[in-house]
Amino acid sequence: MGQNHCQGTAGSATTRDGRELFYMECAGPDGGGPATVVFESGLAASRSYWALVQPAVARSARAVVYDRSGLGRSAPDPERRDLARLADDLGDLLDHLGPGPFVLVGHSWGGLIARRAAAARPERIAGLVLVDPTDEACDLLFDRSVRRLEKVRYRAALVLAKLRLFGFLYRAMTDKLPLDAAADMRAEAFTVQVVRTMGAQQATVEADLTALRDDPPRIGDIPVTVISSTQRTPGMSATALEAITAAHVHRAQQFPRGRHVHARRSDHDVPTNEPAVIIDEVERVLRSL
Repeated sequence: MGQNHCQGTAGSATTRDGRELFYMECAGPDGGGPATVVFESGLAASRSYWALVQPAVARSARAVVYDRSGLGRSAPDPERRDLARLADDLGDLLDHLGPGPFVLVGHSWGGLIARRAAAARPERIAGLVLVDPTDEACDLLFDRSVRRLEKVRYRAALVLAKLRLFGFLYRAMTDKLPLDAAADMRAEAFTVQVVRTMGAQQATVEADLTALRDDPPRIGDIPVTVISSTQRTPGMSATALEAITAAHVHRAQQFPRGRHVHARRSDHDVPTNEPAVIIDEVERVLRSL
């Protein structure tokens, strides 16, 4: 991986039980800013997913992307991949990166990981940007039909990965990325191992959501932005989109400095469809520090 990669230079962080997490970081000429911005991806997404956002944020702050265990260039984790473990891994990465402060940016399931990690050490968190996040306030996510659909999609993805066809479903996404990040994603993001990692994380979704609904993470008085997509992802009903957006509005209202924003031209894939809205909200948080 060359020194001129759009996502910066490579590094490795060790978790509390000895696993290595691959990460990349970049920063502007002054070497940083008021905080380090760390990006957390959705269930099966690697660091490359942020390649349209991270370099732009790096003009204002140190910006770090990483691969969770079993994704990208990080080795698989033999243990149960529930939300607590995912958040602990993010916390271990933050320990490695320094004392902070940190702004956490989480997409989809990564929004919950960011919230959980922030609650574990709120004193070092300067802000959150939650990008079309999964949210326990959305009752639709507890419907049995959602679990059945997840299983169907998992089986289909596994077959396609074994046939080396899975990546063809995401050509429109990879084609938007810088050439080096796109090459990384094509090589790393659509393997059998990645699909199995996704399945391992999906196995605990309902239990994790139930635990969050009963005891939401508490992160204190920091700026929090919740970004909602406004376009339907293929297969999503208008009713589902309304329910998800309502949960996002509710979540933003739970924070003293909460803010709700619409991504007007995007479906769920906001980081690749409308990166500017994320960049603007991260910079808004940085300016407030």
